[in-house]
Amino acid sequence: LHWYIHYIHLRYCNNFSQSNNMHIARSSLSAALMATSVRAFSPAASSSFRSSAAISNLSSRTFSSTTSLNANVLKLTEPAKDLLPDVDVFIFDCDGVIWRGDSVIEGIPETLEKLRALGKKMYFVTNNSTKSRKGYKKKFDSLGLDVPAEEIFSSSFAAAAYLEQTNFKESGKKVYVVGEVGIQEELDLIGVPHFGGPEDGGKQPDMGPGGALPHDSDVGAVIVGFDRN
Repeated sequence: LHWYIHYIHLRYCNNFSQSNNMHIARSSLSAALMATSVRAFSPAASSSFRSSAAISNLSSRTFSSTTSLNANVLKLTEPAKDLLPDVDVFIFDCDGVIWRGDSVIEGIPETLEKLRALGKKMYFVTNNSTKSRKGYKKKFDSLGLDVPAEEIFSSSFAAAAYLEQTNFKESGKKVYVVGEVGIQEELDLIGVPHFGGPEDGGKQPDMGPGGALPHDSDVGAVIVGFDRN
């Protein structure tokens, strides 16, 4: 196989606790937030592998265009030799990488099976907030891919995890959602009240002369995601 793999080699990946999903979530989210720091990479990874995903020294570099950024992506013709021995964690995008539409991409089941057999950690990320982790788990299952829910990180979950980390629930405020059920389901899991979402899909604000939009002082946050309504 000829792989184009963007990876993050987490220095503390062995510290994840499989028995505590929220600890895994917090640790992985923190790792993502730390991705602008060289400390997020092992010395070996930051010195021996250059890719658009590895952003060590990013503070001292400026990429003038997407073309120059993509120029640093390595083509691995011998992954078993060049990649697998030294990489412990693989982070995959979903749309266009694991599946296209409702079809799994050829070679993905065998690739994931091999990585698991080698004891590699894997995480699956997506910026599509229309589904929660539970929703994406169902999609993985429908494609015949055995992926635990704690390995799935969607933007809907990231938003909820951020609110939990910042103790938003203790504020007594609620969230207005511009998006779909994925965001709402993740907020339900952490007990944060919300409204909006698909239920407000047909609402149209008065944008004419003298029009006014009522302000709800109980709203402490607005989460905006992909919205097909």
